[in-house]
Amino acid sequence: MNFKSILLYLFLSFFLYSCNGKLPGADARKVPYDPKERVKRNLEQGKGFRLDDAFGGGGKAGNFEFASSNPLWQASLDTIDFMPLSSANYSGGILITDWYSDDQNSNESIKITIRFLTNEVRSDALDIKVFYKKCDNISNCKITEQEGNLKVELNKEILKKAAVYKEQQKDNTFKPYDSGGERDNKT
Repeated sequence: MNFKSILLYLFLSFFLYSCNGKLPGADARKVPYDPKERVKRNLEQGKGFRLDDAFGGGGKAGNFEFASSNPLWQASLDTIDFMPLSSANYSGGILITDWYSDDQNSNESIKITIRFLTNEVRSDALDIKVFYKKCDNISNCKITEQEGNLKVELNKEILKKAAVYKEQQKDNTFKPYDSGGERDNKT
């Protein structure tokens, strides 16, 4: 054995000896003896995961969660779905619409920027900016940032939808444990 192996062995021995056989948070009276019951309880409480589900085992495709699982993101997109998007960057946490004008007044346009400050559904989660562009002719346009009613209404509508989506998501996340017996019957 070389020096590194001996050093690793001594370190592991010291580490295991210092544990005194107690695991933090593990109470034998509260933990089921049967491993299948422990796995079932942990998965139902959301404390574990199954590798076969993550990598598409059991004949299913992988279960990946993207931006559509974020209630704020989904609610924001649904709220401004009538406007063309200029940029949508989930990892950067920003949505930017293109200039939008209705058919009634083509000299005025609006642009909305939504920055996500957190993934939690709460009142300070979004930083919304509303820009107005008013043009006298093609080369003479004035762009101003507006504070006011539209910004407040957008924030309220997005948070209301996000709360609904979060509640629906919470109802759909509980999945009873499948020990593999049902999976074997499906094939």
